[in-house]
Amino acid sequence: MREVKVLGVGCAKCEKLFENVKQAAEEVGVEIALEKVTDISKIMGFGVMITPALVVDGEVKAAGKVLSVEQIKELLTKDE
Repeated sequence: MREVKVLGVGCAKCEKLFENVKQAAEEVGVEIALEKVTDISKIMGFGVMITPALVVDGEVKAAGKVLSVEQIKELLTKDE
């Protein structure tokens, strides 16, 4: 199971990234533990200054942009 976090304060881009992650995991059949992190201090704890951001297994994979479903699929299936 992959641990995935979407970091953001709840803006439209953050919501879109969250939905894209759910869709990507479903399409590739990867089981994920998905969490939305909205607490600014927790977000900054990842070293992220611009949201939305995507964290996979504790590592920041993207910040400041909404990844496409295809991009997220690649990240979820890498190193499996």
